[in-house]
Amino acid sequence: MAKITRQQDGTTFECAEGDTILRAALRAGLGMPYSCNTGSCGNCRFELKEGEVEHLRADPPAWSERDLKRNRYLGCQAAPKGDCTVKFREMEEYVPPVRPAVREAELLEITPITHDISEFTFRIDGDPAFRAGQYALLNVPGVEGARAYSMSNLGDEDVWRFMIKKMPGGAATGWLFDAKPVAKLSIDGPYGTAWLREDAPRDIVCLAGGSGLSPMVSIAKAALKTGMLEDRKLHLYYGCRDEPDLFEPGILGDELLKKIRLTVALSDPGEGCGWTGATGFLHDVVAEEMGEDLADCEIYFAGPAVMSAAVQKTAHEAGVPMDRVHFDEFY
Repeated sequence: MAKITRQQDGTTFECAEGDTILRAALRAGLGMPYSCNTGSCGNCRFELKEGEVEHLRADPPAWSERDLKRNRYLGCQAAPKGDCTVKFREMEEYVPPVRPAVREAELLEITPITHDISEFTFRIDGDPAFRAGQYALLNVPGVEGARAYSMSNLGDEDVWRFMIKKMPGGAATGWLFDAKPVAKLSIDGPYGTAWLREDAPRDIVCLAGGSGLSPMVSIAKAALKTGMLEDRKLHLYYGCRDEPDLFEPGILGDELLKKIRLTVALSDPGEGCGWTGATGFLHDVVAEEMGEDLADCEIYFAGPAVMSAAVQKTAHEAGVPMDRVHFDEFY
């Protein structure tokens, strides 16, 4: 067990063998900045002042030669080889509302959602609590590196559910989609800062692209259960390419469907498919339908990187303060 000391104030926390400095800090309740947890965003950079670390991922996209020369590493990838002193800024908004933990999980069932997205239900050991909109890291047997997926249910159940898209040639999703009930793996979580702000008084806009539907469903369900929809509106937008990518609205439940406005948009409907709903990219559909009202909403979104950039631009142009725009950067 390595002892990690934060240079600025002398705060110490322990990091178990095989764990990373970021995850150990979050398990200790510290607000170390992060987003993707997979080495892609770079938000968890820290400066190593004393000691030695090793990246779990040999060549993480967000790490460069310049970082190495400055003795900077990625918290989500850096595993200490012994006691270390590090320098990173601690921020209140990153203090975990529920401290993450590694627990064993058993697959109970797989339910198709679209032609290439299924919902995976796992029974997990330990406290199942998480905030709607958060994600977890699945450690798939035989696959190097954890994969981040968002939960689609609520944290007061004894299971965690994930809507996952099957990726062509994907090692992790290949294993998952071929798995049978009682298959076991470990899950580390919850993580993420794009959880539902129950105290926000504004109407809610949720944008989901593909399997980004998973956290948006969780957020919508939580808004209903907590009574938020008694005095606020929730607009759920789902964007996909063509009709085979559509999901059956009934998966949301009749009660929720009565309380929200659901808009589905196809970006490239096949010729002659007969689609009569919204068409175009999701951010454009939202901007057109919401108009000036968008500036007064709390916005949550999840989807591909291109969609993420477009939604942020749309929100900025609409005058939405960035502290009302919630998303996690893992793709």
